[in-house]
Amino acid sequence: MSGFPLPTTTLDAAGLREDQIARLHGLIEGHIKAGRYPGAQIAIARHGELAHFQTFGEAAGGKAATDDTLWLLFSNTKVITAAACWVLAEQGAFRFTDRMADHVAEFARNGKGEVTIMQIITHTGGFPNAEMPQAAWEDHGKMRDAVCNFSLEFTPGSRLHYHGASAHWALAVLIEQLTGQDFRTFLREAVIEKMGLGREMQVGLARAGMARAADMHAPDGAGKPVLLADRNTPAFRKAGIPGGGGYATARGMAAFYQMMLAGGVIGGVRIVGPRTLGYAIRNWTGDMHDHAMNQPMHRGLGPHLRGTTPTIRGLGSFASPGTFGHGGAGNSYCWADPESGVSFAYLTNCRVPDPWHSQRMDVVSNLVHSAIL
Repeated sequence: MSGFPLPTTTLDAAGLREDQIARLHGLIEGHIKAGRYPGAQIAIARHGELAHFQTFGEAAGGKAATDDTLWLLFSNTKVITAAACWVLAEQGAFRFTDRMADHVAEFARNGKGEVTIMQIITHTGGFPNAEMPQAAWEDHGKMRDAVCNFSLEFTPGSRLHYHGASAHWALAVLIEQLTGQDFRTFLREAVIEKMGLGREMQVGLARAGMARAADMHAPDGAGKPVLLADRNTPAFRKAGIPGGGGYATARGMAAFYQMMLAGGVIGGVRIVGPRTLGYAIRNWTGDMHDHAMNQPMHRGLGPHLRGTTPTIRGLGSFASPGTFGHGGAGNSYCWADPESGVSFAYLTNCRVPDPWHSQRMDVVSNLVHSAIL
């Protein structure tokens, strides 16, 4: 782990109950034994130190997962893309209240001229089901054209509906317009490598990264994990889909969230300022009902927040109101709690649908929250 930006400590020294983390281990081992997923990895950090890191089960082809295995993040990737937008906004390249078309004129097609960047990143932009053709993954002219041709499904700002596979393609186009770089290059240089996490987090896998990637699975009709073929190809792994194609280790994601808890600094390097983070990690959608998640999601500019509703997807019912984070489709969640200074990452390699996914995430996260002293 040479060069990792966080020093290590123990659970006890970090003020975390070892009995609760042992229960978490038992839960994960039980899931693997029951065939819910082949492998998993968890990490817990607190106050700028890595307190716990554990790998379980298999990664690919029957081979054991290792501490260096890279796990598909699915929508956890959205927060990495959002962080690149925070950097650009802090530099004065754009304002979140700007219209997207102020920067990418063609985005005004199909009645989208008034859509703001704030609406896009908070999932109120009006095009939740727009799709990106695979032919555009490496042809970014086609990518830009596809984004600009997205059509509205509702009046922007009028409702909250998770834009799982569309909003962050628009943000990728914005990043490329503002920087003149491939969005993957900007994410790597301005966020990932600057944090010292180049080996721990990648959006667009290089050849060496592909050799470390865990295969993604999904349950068959009997609930047995089988390979999810379209998410294990070299083309998918290289594409670095900005809303769902990043890879990371759990310790890398825990460190990423420690950067946010530390006001934008990690390993002595500043990524963004605390005021920028305060603006981004704020509940911008109140208790609006998310029509995709079927509950309020308290959307920020990247992560979502716990708030005070009876429960919340992924972050754990026991979480303090300011806890923030994001999940990956049926396989993972990462979060941070400003009240305690704890960040947590849980990554697996099987995309399991609800209701089981959300129910297990509440238990998983609550075991960590209840470990905090």
